[in-house]
Amino acid sequence: MLKRKAYDRLLTWKRERKGSTAVLLEGARRVGKSTLAKEFGKNEYQSCLVIDFFQAPSEVRQYFEDYRTDLDTLFLYLQAYYGVDLVERNSLIVFDEVQMFPMARGLIKYLVADGRYDYLETGSLLSIKQNVKDIIIPSEEEVIELNPLDFEEFLWAMGEQKLADLIRLHFDGLRPLPDGLHRRAAGLLREYMLVGGMPRPVSLYVDQRKFSPVDDAKRQILHLYRNDVARFATGYEARVASVLDGIPGQLSKHEKRFKISSLQKNARMRTYEESFFWLSDARIASMCFASDDPNVGLSLNEERASFKCYLADTGLLVTLAFSDNNAIDESVYRSVLLGDIGINEGMLIENLVAQMLVANGHRLFYYSSLGKPDARDRMKIDFLIQRPYANAAGKPRISPVEVKSPRQYSTTSLDRFKEKFAKRVGTQYVLHPKQLKVEGDRVYLPLYMGWCL
Repeated sequence: MLKRKAYDRLLTWKRERKGSTAVLLEGARRVGKSTLAKEFGKNEYQSCLVIDFFQAPSEVRQYFEDYRTDLDTLFLYLQAYYGVDLVERNSLIVFDEVQMFPMARGLIKYLVADGRYDYLETGSLLSIKQNVKDIIIPSEEEVIELNPLDFEEFLWAMGEQKLADLIRLHFDGLRPLPDGLHRRAAGLLREYMLVGGMPRPVSLYVDQRKFSPVDDAKRQILHLYRNDVARFATGYEARVASVLDGIPGQLSKHEKRFKISSLQKNARMRTYEESFFWLSDARIASMCFASDDPNVGLSLNEERASFKCYLADTGLLVTLAFSDNNAIDESVYRSVLLGDIGINEGMLIENLVAQMLVANGHRLFYYSSLGKPDARDRMKIDFLIQRPYANAAGKPRISPVEVKSPRQYSTTSLDRFKEKFAKRVGTQYVLHPKQLKVEGDRVYLPLYMGWCL
């Protein structure tokens, strides 16, 4: 199994909670939730019982219906059906794809109170109305979000643990890597951009170092997502599909703000709002909202009518952008890897940075005032995050993040942002293809260090 950071979080939960809560492992389809849950149960417990509610027969579901107030009989029947011997305080019960059977999720409160076993749920689309109907979300449920592999996890998969450690070390010390290692890290980041972080494509690339089978695997994932849209986005599936297909085109534009009018003439946000929510809830897309008066507590000044929409995995974005062909030829991938083809790399690089920030627990915000009449007031900041600021005794400040894909660029927007918001602004970051350098409170980071923010 690919090494995942979430495994250590599960270990911490097992050690500290000792059965007093359940864990809900939440994430997109095919992001590796089931694999992680099963591996954790196999390694860390004497026995593990896995109930996959996508495939569980009606007989198993009926056990929960009939014996929800008689847990002794429920456990007896489950052990008999699955052929697993449960050991008190040393067994894990996994409710896989729990959104398919909300009653099991609703029982977590009572199962945890019973105290005999530990419980791990996996699921996606967990906030969709039909998946929470008639149940009370248990307060005994902790959530761990599983995202696609981040760049550090990709480096681990590629056998580059030492390089990952060096990148973190040099980021912490704000020191550039030696030129040879800098080029190696930059090359691996480009591979990650094309492969993405979904476990199956990553595993194929690690084993074969070819892009064609990776592209096939990504197309299968996108096909699965489209099937999920048709199955679960009842009544507005066409709008969800339209938004999904529109993401590459919107990100290819200069400002990258999603314009609803591009989807349909006279379209209104209220018509499509549920579609964006669906994609976000499914963890297929990541929403980035404008903050019109940036300050610590960015969500307090969130402008929900102005937003950007990124794909949660950049590798899937690459495949979606070329979806007009049945497959992307190996040579096309190689050309993109080497920078020998005229595509909008800015779209991919910015989506990649968004993916890095989400993996690090940041909500996504940006700032734009391009519509101002005075040219001196016009600026666009790709991302806004909150970080401790050394010059304010470590108190949090707003850190603007600019993403630059070409080697030659200007920082006019960053200069204007710093001037306009003055003391609210802490360290400013420019993520670019070149080496690390520091100029006052502005840090120029190579793109491969973005996962450290």
